[in-house]
Amino acid sequence: MDIKPLRYFIAIAKTESFTRAAQQLGVAQPAVSMAIKKLEADLGLTLIHRADRNIGLTDEGKKLLPHAEKIIQATDDALLEMSELKGLSQGEVRVGIPSMLGSYYFPPILMAFRHKYPSITLKVIEGGTWQLQKMLENGELDLSVIVAETLPDSLETQALIREEMLVTIATDHPFSQLERISPEAFFDEELVMFKEGYFHRRIVDKLAKQCKKTPKIGFETNLIPLIKSITQQGFGISTLLAMVIEEDDDLITRSFDPPIWLDLGIAWRKDSYLSKANRAFLEFVSEHGQYKR
Repeated sequence: MDIKPLRYFIAIAKTESFTRAAQQLGVAQPAVSMAIKKLEADLGLTLIHRADRNIGLTDEGKKLLPHAEKIIQATDDALLEMSELKGLSQGEVRVGIPSMLGSYYFPPILMAFRHKYPSITLKVIEGGTWQLQKMLENGELDLSVIVAETLPDSLETQALIREEMLVTIATDHPFSQLERISPEAFFDEELVMFKEGYFHRRIVDKLAKQCKKTPKIGFETNLIPLIKSITQQGFGISTLLAMVIEEDDDLITRSFDPPIWLDLGIAWRKDSYLSKANRAFLEFVSEHGQYKR
């Protein structure tokens, strides 16, 4: 079987559109339509609903999709490994990094890696840890930083950094007189939070569920400078990692009672081939990690 139609089929499944699939693949739409018709004819099955403008997979198409993704992933891994044996690959790393770490922890590491390996291309994708984990599982990323406690069986991980989630308040907030803040007291305040899908928000939502409190979220944003600014002006309190707080921020941090620690790791798929470039990046990041127990 020619596997090219399988690539087209996966693109249609993800975009739910022949037009968008063709644009994503960089080919003409008629070529995509013809390839799918041939694939359906070869299998003797209808894989895609084409009613009106709504494009979706049939039951048969849904069953084929995971097999198609495995075939394409295995083929890509094989081609990459063979090209490296021939010395043809300059190397590329596709890594997912949560925004808080991408802004405050990773920049010097990424620059140092590029200095050591100037021929390797780095593609850094920013997003929430949940979104990045799904992209990793789907083969859209080679490596990703994730919260270690959420690790599924399909992924391997290596410890990277351990950080404390700290209650972050304005300098004149009453909490400044306390050494530690209870979750109950925290949830009595108006909060400035990251949006859902980010580890910062997931930890807070989990904590609220444990102490049977409903968070009073006054502001929701993924922009760390905006979170700091709103908190500085006393319009709410937040939680941030210690690495984010700078001396001139006019902010105070306090530990939760009991303290909340996050174990962050860098993960990859167990069944995938890690290229030389990815192995070099993994080793470099691990050497520069700050993991402590």
